[in-house]
Amino acid sequence: MAHEEMIEKIKQMKVVPVVVLNSIDETIPKMTALVKGGLPCAEITFRTACAADAIKLTVEKFPEMLVGAGTVINREQCEKAIAVGSKFIVSPGFSEEVADCCEEHDMLYLPGIITPTEIMAAVAKGLTTLKFFPASNFGGLETIKALCAVFPFLHIMPTGGISDKNILDYLAYDKIIACGGSWMMKGTPDEIEAMTKKAVALVNGK
Repeated sequence: MAHEEMIEKIKQMKVVPVVVLNSIDETIPKMTALVKGGLPCAEITFRTACAADAIKLTVEKFPEMLVGAGTVINREQCEKAIAVGSKFIVSPGFSEEVADCCEEHDMLYLPGIITPTEIMAAVAKGLTTLKFFPASNFGGLETIKALCAVFPFLHIMPTGGISDKNILDYLAYDKIIACGGSWMMKGTPDEIEAMTKKAVALVNGK
C-alpha cells in the first residue's frame, strides 16, 4: 500500500489505539476487542519484550487490521518490526537511522516531534506527516497550530494525553489526520470493546 493510501486509512480511522502488550496471551483478546469495537487499527509498542511476536500474530490472525509498530527507537527494532509485518512505524522522537531504514523498505514512518528543529530534521528526510508527542505536556493544540503556521505543509498525529474529553478539539483542526490514544485500552476485553465503540461513535459524530 502506498504511503498516501496508508495515511488516508489512518485519517478514516481518526483514532490510532496505542497498545502495550505485556504478554503474547493478551494479543488476540485485545485485538478482537478493537475489531469488534469498530476500530481495526493498532500501534503496538516496542516497549515490551513480546512486541514483535504480538505484531506477527496480529498480522496473521487479523488481516483486516492496520497494524503498526510504536516506540521504535533504532534500526534493529525497525528491521524486526518490518520483518514481522508492520504496516507503518512510529517513534517517540525523530531517528535518522529509523528514517533511513523505513526509506529502504518503502515503509511509512511517523516520527515524533516537538520542536521546529526536529520538524526540520524530519522534513529534510522528506517526512511531512509527523507525530506530535507527548502532546498534552507540550502545549497540545495551541502548539500544533503555532508549528503548522510556520510549516503549513505538515500533517500531524498528536499522541499523549489524548482522551474522549479532548479528541474532538484536536480533530477539528484540519492539519490533524488522527490522534493516537490508549484510553480505550484499559480493563477487560469486554470493557475495551465497549470503550472502543464509544470512541468510534464520538469521533464520527454518532
